[in-house]
Amino acid sequence: MPKFIGAISLAVALVISSGATAGDAEAGDKLYHESCHACHGPAGKGASSYPKVSGNTVEYTREKLIAYRSGQRFGPNSPLMIMMARPLSDEDIENLAAYLKDAKYE
Repeated sequence: MPKFIGAISLAVALVISSGATAGDAEAGDKLYHESCHACHGPAGKGASSYPKVSGNTVEYTREKLIAYRSGQRFGPNSPLMIMMARPLSDEDIENLAAYLKDAKYE
């Protein structure tokens, strides 16, 4: 039992130390429509060769945006996504992830 408690404590410490916070979906909506809308469509449904980005978990969106921000490549649109993600703060990423999790199709 003590190993299980230790594992839980470690997991909680990692979440707290990562700075993970609940994002502001309203701020994410504003940022999305300023920076992402042109390629991913009005509510993240995807457009042309740009994928659907709405409806994913906060964790998935956060991980992808952080990876792009660090320069990781995942496909043919990676150079554009890296350029768009580089200026995003951790707060911006949390806000976008919160908005996209439940984005309403317009």
